[in-house]
Amino acid sequence: MPTRKYNPTTPGRRNMTVPTFEEITKFTPEKSLLTIKKKHAGRNSYGRITVRHRGGGNKVKYRLIDFKRMDESPAKVIGIEYDPNRTAYIALLETEAGKKSYIVAPEGLTAGDTVYCGAESDIKPGNTLPLANIPVGTFIYNIELTPGKGAQLVRSAGTAAQLISKEVNGMAQVRLPSGEVRYIRLECKASIGQVGNIEHDTVKVGKAGKTRHKGIRPTVRGSVMNPCDHPHGGGEGKSPVGLPNPVTPWGKPALGYKTRSKKARTDKYIVRRRNAK
Repeated sequence: MPTRKYNPTTPGRRNMTVPTFEEITKFTPEKSLLTIKKKHAGRNSYGRITVRHRGGGNKVKYRLIDFKRMDESPAKVIGIEYDPNRTAYIALLETEAGKKSYIVAPEGLTAGDTVYCGAESDIKPGNTLPLANIPVGTFIYNIELTPGKGAQLVRSAGTAAQLISKEVNGMAQVRLPSGEVRYIRLECKASIGQVGNIEHDTVKVGKAGKTRHKGIRPTVRGSVMNPCDHPHGGGEGKSPVGLPNPVTPWGKPALGYKTRSKKARTDKYIVRRRNAK
């Protein structure tokens, strides 16, 4: 997916780049697979802000994505579409029975292709199989953590994991895009290939307005606040933090502080942590 660069006619255009959308072949969504996406502006059911810097943004509808892939009927790709709710593109499928569904589109999948789901499927981009039926060394995406729950890992643009090995205890070792290697049950499904829109991370926003369109409001640094508003605030000129480590507005450690839940007890499934030597 190449990117298009504008002439610097305005300050916002000077460094802006946008995708050329050459992979897109269908420009209107399937109405039967649309649903309302409400805006909560970062507030919970009590009306309290639990996620800061959210609000506004363009009105969008959610596309219902089939992450479970339970229907094993062959499906033809009608077209590749843009999805405003995710970085990856999506593919509209239709079975011989006329059932339509969306999947996350892998790199190389085009309109007219046929995708399959099941243990006997070929090792081709877009096909979904249990890990037990995928050859070692294959690049995969849309990986389940619990059989039948649906894909939870490796779903964003340009990402891919690799199946490293299959163990005798019914587990497979998978290297995730972060570099972490973890155990996943062999019954869990995964799709073959790499998520499309691989050059998404090279796109330059160029202006603040495009971020506001996504519903993201400005973030103010704590060091420019008053002491009553943030632990980093106060001082004359550009003052240092003045603490042993950076903290959140509520005094909790930040920037490098590990937040993985100890109650989840998922460490036993991690073979090698990300960026470990």
